[in-house]
Amino acid sequence: MTSIRSPQQLGRALRAARKQLGLTQPQLALAAGVGVRFIVDLEAGKPTLRLENVLRVIDALGGEVQLSGLPSVASDDQREDGSHGT
Repeated sequence: MTSIRSPQQLGRALRAARKQLGLTQPQLALAAGVGVRFIVDLEAGKPTLRLENVLRVIDALGGEVQLSGLPSVASDDQREDGSHGT
């Protein structure tokens, strides 16, 4: 597991994963359903990118986001009563 603490570290990690998979930026953009410019900005460590699209890119690369050091909570998928933590 890779520890990420900055947008720049995330960009470097995703660039390395893309290259390891032999994908070009346009190929990854197509697979993730985002624009090539988004991939360029993400790999450059731009801090203001849309999280939804970042997660799409991570998923397209076969990765997932895991949080450590935070209290455990039930996900929205697990909460069916609609209380949303209230």
